[in-house]
Amino acid sequence: MHPVASAPEAPFDRAPARPRSRARAVMASILIGASVTVSVAAAALPVPAFAKGPASLADLAEQVTDAVVNISASTTVEARAGRAGPQVPPGTPFEDLFEEFFNRRGGRGGGDGDGPRQQRKSNSLGSGFIIDSAGLVVTNNHVIGDANDIQVILHDGTKLKAEIVGKDSKIDLAVLRVKPPADRTLKAVPFGDSDKMRPGDWVIAIGNPFGLGGSVSAGIVSARGRNIESGPYDNYIQTDAAINKGNSGGPLFNMDGEVIGINTAILSPTGGSVGIGFAVPSGTAKPVIDQLRDFGEVRRGWLGVRIQNVDDTTAEALNLKGGARGALVAGVDEKGPAKTAGIEVGDVILKFNGAPVKASGDLPRIVASTPVGQKVDVVVMRKGEEVTKPVTLGRLEDGDKPQLANLRQPEPESATRQALGLNLSGMTDELRKKYSIKDTVKGVVVTRVDPNSTAADKRIQPGEVIVEVGQESVSTPAEVTKRIDALKKDGRKSVLLLVAGATGDVRFVAVGLD
Repeated sequence: MHPVASAPEAPFDRAPARPRSRARAVMASILIGASVTVSVAAAALPVPAFAKGPASLADLAEQVTDAVVNISASTTVEARAGRAGPQVPPGTPFEDLFEEFFNRRGGRGGGDGDGPRQQRKSNSLGSGFIIDSAGLVVTNNHVIGDANDIQVILHDGTKLKAEIVGKDSKIDLAVLRVKPPADRTLKAVPFGDSDKMRPGDWVIAIGNPFGLGGSVSAGIVSARGRNIESGPYDNYIQTDAAINKGNSGGPLFNMDGEVIGINTAILSPTGGSVGIGFAVPSGTAKPVIDQLRDFGEVRRGWLGVRIQNVDDTTAEALNLKGGARGALVAGVDEKGPAKTAGIEVGDVILKFNGAPVKASGDLPRIVASTPVGQKVDVVVMRKGEEVTKPVTLGRLEDGDKPQLANLRQPEPESATRQALGLNLSGMTDELRKKYSIKDTVKGVVVTRVDPNSTAADKRIQPGEVIVEVGQESVSTPAEVTKRIDALKKDGRKSVLLLVAGATGDVRFVAVGLD
C-alpha cells in the first residue's frame, strides 16, 4: 500500500506512520489487511435481513487461498562499518532520527564517518497472487521497489525465487515470474469485471498483514472511482474489508472467486486499518498487467492536450447543454495527435472512443488505456455544436504526464474597476518588459485587479494576458468590453476568458457578469 507507513514493514511493527499532508495520508500505510470476521459484528447487534452477509465465506476462501502468495523482497545496500546504533523497525519515525544522528557522528562514539563499508540488507513483506499456473504473479510495484532478491512464498510455505517481468509505478503494479515446483501445478485465479461491482457488494481480501500470512478479511465495496491523489490514473475501489500493512499487492475477490481489485492503499492516521482501504480495479489493472507480461513495459496512448475541469460557471459561459461535464482543452501540443486531428483550445471533450468523459480526470485514464496507434473518434463541443474528430493516438513517453491546467495563482494586487474588475491595456513593449511577457503572447494585458471582484476570486493577476473573450480573440481593451456587452445583451450570466501567463501557458477562467 501507499505509504504513510511506507512499504511493507516488519511483523508486529505498530509504530505510527510518518506525518504527511492529508492527501498523502490517504495513501497511508502501503497496504500492507488484518484478519477480521464479519460474523462477530453481525452477532453483536440484530440487523435487518437485507444487511446480512453470506452464512459463511469458508468455501470461497478455501477455493482461492492457494493462489495468494506472500512476497519477500530484500535490498542490499552499503553501510558504514562500526555503526552499532540501536535496532529500530524500518519505516518508523525513529529510523530517520537515528540515521540522521549517526550520519552526523560518523558512527557510535563519533569519528569522521569514513570507515570501511559493509553490506546491509533491508527486507520488506507484502502480498501477491498467481494469475497463470506457468508462474506469473501480480503484486504492487512498491512491494518490490528496487529489491535485488525477491521470493514468492506459497500458501504451504514453499519459497520460490522470482524475477521481475515488468513494473509500472503510475498504477503501482508489478508482474513477477517464478518456476513452478516440479511436483505440482500452481493454483491461479482469474480476473473479474470490476465495472460490475456496486457499493454494497460483498468482497474478501486475502494477504499477509504484519507478516502473519494467509489472513482472510471480509467487507463490502464502499465506493468506486476514488481519487486519492497517488498518481495520474487514480480510480480506486474503496472497501471496508480489513486491509493492513503487508496486504499490499494482495487480491480483492468477489463472491465468485474472481479478482476485482488489487489492494494498494489505506486511509489511516495510525498505520492500521480503520475500515477505509483502496484497491486498483481489475478493469484498470488488467490492461497494464497484459502489457507488462507481453512487453515488459506499459505503452500508453497519448492525445497531446492540456485540460482542466468544467465547473457550473464555465459550463454556463460555454453554453454547454447538460451542465458541467467533459474536459476543457486549455492547451494543445504542437507535435501531438490532437493538433493533427484539429482539436482546438476551447473545445470541450465529451466522448473519447465512445466512452463518456464526465470530468477532466476521466480523460487521462481512458486515453492511457487505449492502444497506441489506434484511430478513435473524439467528440468535442465547439461553440455550442458537437463536432467529431478522428484521432490516431501517439505513445505517452515515460517522462510525459497527463497535463491539467495550473489553476493556482498568487494573490492579486488592489486596483480599480473597469471591465470585470480589471484594468486593461493594449500590449506594448513597456508592458512586455515589465511583466516579462514573451513575444509570442498576443492579447490584452491586465494591469490591475479589483480585490473585491469576481476576477480576483478567480485569481487573475496583473501581468496576465486576456487572449479570448467568449471564445473570440481580442487584441484591444475596446474589443474586450464590446464582447462583454454583447454577451450581457444575450442574457449570459458569465463570460469565459482565455488567460495567458507571461510564458504563454493558458487557462480558461469563467467570470460572472453580475
